[in-house]
Amino acid sequence: MLRIIRISARECGFFLKNPIYLWCMVLFPILVIYFFTSFMESGQPLDMPVGVVDLDNSATSHNLIRRLDSFETTQVVGQYPSVSAARQAMQRNQIYAFLYIPRNMSSDLVASRHPKVSFYYSYTSLTAGSLLYRDLKTIASLGSAGVGSKTLQMKGLTPEQIQSFLQPVVIDLHPINNPWIDYNMFLSTMLIPGALMIFIFLITAYSLGTELKFGTSKEWLEAAGGNIYIALTGKFLPQFLIFLIIMLGYDYYIFGVLDFSFHCSKWVIFLHTILAVLASQAFGIFAFGLTPSLRMSMSICSLWAVLGFTACGAAFPLSAMDTPIQAISILFPLRHYYMIHQICILNGFPITEAIYYFGALVLFILLPLFFTNKIRKAMLEYVYIP
Repeated sequence: MLRIIRISARECGFFLKNPIYLWCMVLFPILVIYFFTSFMESGQPLDMPVGVVDLDNSATSHNLIRRLDSFETTQVVGQYPSVSAARQAMQRNQIYAFLYIPRNMSSDLVASRHPKVSFYYSYTSLTAGSLLYRDLKTIASLGSAGVGSKTLQMKGLTPEQIQSFLQPVVIDLHPINNPWIDYNMFLSTMLIPGALMIFIFLITAYSLGTELKFGTSKEWLEAAGGNIYIALTGKFLPQFLIFLIIMLGYDYYIFGVLDFSFHCSKWVIFLHTILAVLASQAFGIFAFGLTPSLRMSMSICSLWAVLGFTACGAAFPLSAMDTPIQAISILFPLRHYYMIHQICILNGFPITEAIYYFGALVLFILLPLFFTNKIRKAMLEYVYIP
């Protein structure tokens, strides 16, 4: 224990001398947490710019435009004389979509000539395209329903009869555990932990690589009495405590301050966080043991952390990916972190339902055991090559 404390104190001295540790362990993680949660603070994108091509210029078309502008995700920012002008505005990213109202729409509606109201939207941004498609389709449906309602009313039908004719099946939507469809609640719980894992991966590999780079590796092992397990424990204990505080602070911020929903015990969140930090540190040690080189180990950590965003299945369902990608997804710590969050924290299932993913994080923690002798040999014999 005394040797572990001495090595930990030595590591804290490195923190004070090298500003990289302060930036990557404290300042950048806090900045990432604040950036993503404030960036999506409103839950959904609001007032996205939309254009209108109104060739009818009637009371009915003006009513449609006012209704479109009343949606919180849509803001009508301009009217264009032609489809070509609106298309050019979309290509210049001035608007994300536009509604096209043809000439004589009102008179054609009254005469039951079925005019075509078109809308065009850009899917370059998936989120903006999906939300605006919903609003534009709703407006088009409301326009035809409004005229149909007036026609049926003139024929003497009651409001109940009109409702059953226009909408025979009523859809009752119930989004589970995120009824607000809050993108902040959905994305921040994947992007932020993934970004924090990148910092843990890189700092772990960096701190081992710099022992070789600055020729302090033998001194480090001597302080541990030649025991690589004591050396690793003492070296990464301060980093573990700092990253654990950052991750627990993130948990408190999203669940306590921002009031993200959770349906499990706080001890499950605590265990989830501890295993995530330990698994990330263990992967960094494993990457250095695999290739005892500062440059190569940090490159492996960077690549693996970035691929984890895709393989975790948050942005695109893993079940819809190719079979080889589904198979290798188990090799990414973020995948198991995200699945535990989904199963236990978001959906409130018992911990036994996620025991496979908890076990996977434990296996990641055990990975360095297979490379401790190689790391010890590298610290004693390898010569740093820039």
